Amino acid sequence: MALVLAPVPPVSDWLAELDALAKRSPAFFVGRPVILEISGAALDREGLRALVAELSDRSVTVMGIEGAGPGLLGDGLPPPLAGGRPVEEVAAPEEAPEARVSVSQAPAPARSLILDAPVRSGQTVLHLDGDITVMGSVASGAEVIAGGSLHVYGALRGRAIAGAAGNPEARITCRKFEPELIAIDGLYRTADDLGPVQRGLPAQVRLEGDAIKVAALE
Repeated sequence: MALVLAPVPPVSDWLAELDALAKRSPAFFVGRPVILEISGAALDREGLRALVAELSDRSVTVMGIEGAGPGLLGDGLPPPLAGGRPVEEVAAPEEAPEARVSVSQAPAPARSLILDAPVRSGQTVLHLDGDITVMGSVASGAEVIAGGSLHVYGALRGRAIAGAAGNPEARITCRKFEPELIAIDGLYRTADDLGPVQRGLPAQVRLEGDAIKVAALE
C-alpha cells in the first residue's frame, strides 16, 4: 500500500500543510512508502532534489516519482513510476488499488461520511471534517482516517485513525477488534502493543489522559 503525495506551488506552503497533518496524526506516515506525483508542482531538478530532501527530513520515504518531465530525474533521485491512477480519483474507495492523498486545498466534505461497502486491503479513506461510519469491515492492509470518530459495523483488521483533526474526544468502535494499528489525536498503538485485549470481540477505543484505553463495547 503506497501513499501518493501531490505537491502544489508554492511548495513551502504545501510542506507547511504536510507538517500540520503530521502534527495532528503522527502515526499517519508510520511505515508508509510514498509515491511523489509532481506533475502540478512546477519543479526543476534542483527544486525536486530539495523537496525529496525536505521529505526525508520528515521521515517520509519516497519510493518513486510520477509526473516527471524528460531529463528531470537521475542523480540519486527516486526512480520514475508509470501507470498509476490520477490523484483526483481518491473518492472511489471501491476500486482504487493504491491510496492517493493530495495535501492541497479541496472543497469541504459533509460532516459525516458513511461507507456502505467494506474498505478493502490497499485502500485509504481520509475524511478530516467529521466522523466515518463503515457499514462493513476494514480489511488488513486498509486504512481509515477520520477527523472525528470512527465506527466500524464489521471487523476492524486494518489501520484505524480517529481524531486526526485534533479531537481528543474522538472514539473508535467496532464489532470485531483485530486492528493492525489504532490512533486517536496523534497517540497510537500497534497490534503488538495491544496484546490480546478485546481481540476478536466488540470494542471501543478512547483516550484517558495521554493513554489509549480499549474496553468492551456494550
